[in-house]
Amino acid sequence: FTSGPVTGMKKFLIHLIDRLYFPFLRRYIPPDLFRYAACGGANMLFQWVLYAILYNFVFDRMNWDLGFVVISPHIAALLVSFPIATVTGFWLQNNIAFAGSSLRDHTKFFRYIGVVAVNLLINYTGLKLLVELLHFYPTPSKMLIDVVTVVFSFLMSKYFTFRKTK
Repeated sequence: FTSGPVTGMKKFLIHLIDRLYFPFLRRYIPPDLFRYAACGGANMLFQWVLYAILYNFVFDRMNWDLGFVVISPHIAALLVSFPIATVTGFWLQNNIAFAGSSLRDHTKFFRYIGVVAVNLLINYTGLKLLVELLHFYPTPSKMLIDVVTVVFSFLMSKYFTFRKTK
């Protein structure tokens, strides 16, 4: 995709994010961290909204009995929202936040999936702990868990998944 709507979207998003990178921020926040935060923040907000819609309206806050397993609504919402946000997250990180990486796309994608798998494990374990053991509300629990995964994801993205080769 070297032209067309995808390239136009990339240019538009880069321009928008760079316009928000105010001079006073440049003194404190490196460009890759700012772009990561903008892309990751937008994707996280997208996932939170999707998760809340799925939990409250699609799964209707009810357990889903599949015959061989019963899935709680907060886990069902996670299982649907997570892969969607994974695809949008990879696109944003690969094309906007860490566009300078010279690694091949399939290498970056498989590395990204590995980091996502660890994040999914953190999310699943965290939701089980916070919602089922400690009886916290599902949506704020998901948001709290995401704070932990953001730090992990940035470090892995910068130094492993999208690292710049010399």
